[in-house]
Amino acid sequence: MDATVIAAAAPAPGFGHFIAQSDAVGKFLLGVLVVMSIASWGLIVAKGVAQFLRNKRATTFLDFFWNARSLDAVQAELNTHGAHDPFSHLSAHALHAQAHHARYGSAKLAEAGTANDFITRTIKKVLDEETTRLESGLTTLATIGATAPFVGLFGTVWGVYHALLAIGMSGAGTLDKVAGPVGEALIMTGIGLAVAIPAVMAYNAFTRGNRVLSARLDAFAYELHSFLTLGEAPGAGATGNVRPLKSTAAA
Repeated sequence: MDATVIAAAAPAPGFGHFIAQSDAVGKFLLGVLVVMSIASWGLIVAKGVAQFLRNKRATTFLDFFWNARSLDAVQAELNTHGAHDPFSHLSAHALHAQAHHARYGSAKLAEAGTANDFITRTIKKVLDEETTRLESGLTTLATIGATAPFVGLFGTVWGVYHALLAIGMSGAGTLDKVAGPVGEALIMTGIGLAVAIPAVMAYNAFTRGNRVLSARLDAFAYELHSFLTLGEAPGAGATGNVRPLKSTAAA
């Protein structure tokens, strides 16, 4: 009867009991994992929404671009609605570079060379800017995915160490006395994995999406450069199947 009352009064093992018995180091490690989780999910949601909107706007702009009658119509559209995706951003800067060089020539070192050289440099600069923008936040996700399991493992090791010390001091080394505290300490490893797995999955998904978008953007940059410098798409003169986009500078 007395043993039953004592067992009922003893605190049930679990996460709450583990935190209550943890020292400052254990609570600090848990706080680090919580911050990592919040940062990870914040980036996942923000970049997921941004990627969805970016792809939607890019599809809309590319559909308009390839159905436009001239580059002047594209310029008018950009002047009216602005550039809100990598493709329209690239087009806006390239068209501006073409018009600027045609009007002012190479007045500065940054504008030195022919119009072809200036447009090429402008396109490369915009491509670098878009790549940097696409990769923002991915380093944080990769860091969280790589370090969160080890932070959780360190918390587990620290918790097991203190649990074994307490058991040794009490002199009760039976299995039922050891399994509870050690099992509670393993919760930290589980938390570390719960933080790391979504971060790693999101990092891989965003990296693949960025790689696909970068490849499409490179191909579009090549086409756009040809329109601005030659007045027609690559291979149009050989096949005759591609309708050239007329521009003021090419005329």
